[in-house]
Amino acid sequence: MKKIILAIAAVMIAFTAVAQEKVVNQPMEQVVVDDYKIISDKVEDGVRYVVAAPSAKVCSKQIDIQIKDGIIQSVVYTRGCEGNAKGIGALIKDMSVEEAIKRLEGITCGKRGTSCPDQLAKVLKALE
Repeated sequence: MKKIILAIAAVMIAFTAVAQEKVVNQPMEQVVVDDYKIISDKVEDGVRYVVAAPSAKVCSKQIDIQIKDGIIQSVVYTRGCEGNAKGIGALIKDMSVEEAIKRLEGITCGKRGTSCPDQLAKVLKALE
């Protein structure tokens, strides 16, 4: 059962990544940084579209980020704690990238040493 769930998750991540690629019409690259991956980082009409795969230590499987002029327009998590993920996205909407990093960096979830917000901060920091 666990293998089936993992296979479905992998297909969902791949499908979302392909959909994101079609939006920006450019080939995707995978960049490994720390314990997460920046899957794609493209700019279209002044909006930066970033897709990242957070560390396997956290529940979320993907973070889709939109930034314009250094201000976060949107953050959407795939999987994980749905309410918390939506809350993070709502709270940092229209916040500067620098402020989001300052507020989210170092937050941990249990004994994992990281969290979904911390992973977002790491990705944002790598984009600077």
